[in-house]
Amino acid sequence: MNIKNKIKITVNGKQMQVIPKFSLKNLIAKLKIPLNKIAIELNKKIIDKKKISKIQLKRGDKIEIVHFIGGG
Repeated sequence: MNIKNKIKITVNGKQMQVIPKFSLKNLIAKLKIPLNKIAIELNKKIIDKKKISKIQLKRGDKIEIVHFIGGG
């Protein structure tokens, strides 16, 4: 796919390019992040992980992914 056909998003402060209609679920899979150990914020709104397959990323979206770390 041509770079002109990709959209720019920001993930944890770093720019990334993905194809149009790329879902949030696809992004999490691409980044190889375990879904059960994260919280996801899209454009300053917390996202329900049950809905991530229905959310398509758009040009300029800002995603913050926070990992949970256990300890005691």
